[in-house]
Amino acid sequence: MAIVFHCEHCGKKINASPASSGKWGKCPACHNRIYIPMVSTGPTDELRLAPLDETDEEMRNRLLAETFQLTQDILKEKAMPEIAEEAPAVEESGIIPMARMDDKELAKEIIRYLRLVADADLDKAAEIAGIISAYGKQTRDILDQIAISEIPEPLLADIPPQVLSGLIRNLRSQL
Repeated sequence: MAIVFHCEHCGKKINASPASSGKWGKCPACHNRIYIPMVSTGPTDELRLAPLDETDEEMRNRLLAETFQLTQDILKEKAMPEIAEEAPAVEESGIIPMARMDDKELAKEIIRYLRLVADADLDKAAEIAGIISAYGKQTRDILDQIAISEIPEPLLADIPPQVLSGLIRNLRSQL
């Protein structure tokens, strides 16, 4: 009776003589070295798979679904900028609340920040930095526009170009 097995490299079906069992040989298809399995002469005891415990499988699937949902929730929270619950009125602080800030208003706040830093009013500048840093990519885009602009903003015109460039790089690195 021939030994029938599959090559572990190419998967081809191989017939070998019983005399070569337990030895090494070459696959006729791919020529890789293969081990020819031993012929078992004793009674063959078949191993039967245990039945699946469906409660374990259901619990595993439920836990995977919960993990996926938690991951999605965390990613959504990271993507949303935080909005202050009780933002002071614009007249009181002079700062525009985050919920209503568009590109134009954000650009004004960035210019205001750069002006305050240039004038060494670092406390007020730090307040504004906290607000504009929540708008990450939007703030970086506006800073890039200010940096490549040929004509500086009127409020920033008296700041030397090298200093203004340094202030922009500094703010950009804080984002």
